[in-house]
Amino acid sequence: MKPLLFEPTSSWILEKRGARNSVSANQPHAFLFETEIDRDGLLQPTATIFLTNKECPFRCLMCDLWKNTLVDRVEPGQITEQIDFAINRLAPPSPVTQFKLYNSGSFFDPGAIPEPEYQAISERCQGLHRVIVESHPAFIGFRTTDFKQCLPTTTLLQVAMGLETAHPEVLRSLNKKMTLNQFSRAASFLHGNKIELRVFVLLKPPFMEEGEALEWACKSINFAFEQGASVVSIIPTRLGNGAMNHLESVGEFTLPHLESLETALDYGINLQRGVALADLWDLEKFNRCDSCFSPRRKRLELMNQTQRLLSRIECNQCNRS
Repeated sequence: MKPLLFEPTSSWILEKRGARNSVSANQPHAFLFETEIDRDGLLQPTATIFLTNKECPFRCLMCDLWKNTLVDRVEPGQITEQIDFAINRLAPPSPVTQFKLYNSGSFFDPGAIPEPEYQAISERCQGLHRVIVESHPAFIGFRTTDFKQCLPTTTLLQVAMGLETAHPEVLRSLNKKMTLNQFSRAASFLHGNKIELRVFVLLKPPFMEEGEALEWACKSINFAFEQGASVVSIIPTRLGNGAMNHLESVGEFTLPHLESLETALDYGINLQRGVALADLWDLEKFNRCDSCFSPRRKRLELMNQTQRLLSRIECNQCNRS
């Protein structure tokens, strides 16, 4: 890794931002239906709801989730209102067995999801096999177990935490205010309380070259599974939050190659230590060949769904094989 020219601070990151999008505290800013395989090899019809909430107190260098957040905390009752809004409009093709309740921050942040709503949220989870929420490791603790106790006894709780990278220096540069030891302690707490762990790993965070980024993505996948992760989601680092665009302009960041995402997913699935997924959101931004992009995307989709290694796509146009 090339030496860091500087270590981004919260104030520097805030200075680079644009405007927030217009969102409502009474509606989620997005929701969708998807089918996702779990560690037992079962396909779970999933309602993914992107809750509108107060911005996360952390100012991570690569984060763009703040764009769809509120300045103030939601009032008690508004989160369940958002969940009801989404469920009433999803019209899934099959009965939902899994909720993803993502709130652009930490579900267990006392300044985010009002604790008095835990019970009402849990009531919406009746009959579900699993509910998945996200949290910074700093907020893992008694609120996590309080929410678990509210859930129906047959509903599993899974907490998604952003590891981002196992590279200590780059992790520090992301302004996440977290060390690998802190991540491990939070993972141990979840394991000790019979709560599943999902881990987000960044492919090619800033300050890394392509080959080095792939190497550290694989090391980060290893680290995540060592912490007991049931699912590891590999997320290609994107532009668009201001800070990342500035880093690109000064040569400290370039978008990862689609080939690197393919190789990282191959690696994660081949480990057979849990579910490995490639995040395919805005995948076209990483495309460098229109001739083979569509079948390559389909291959990644199928591998996400089946957890089986599939043959690479060959392309005469870009000499990809």
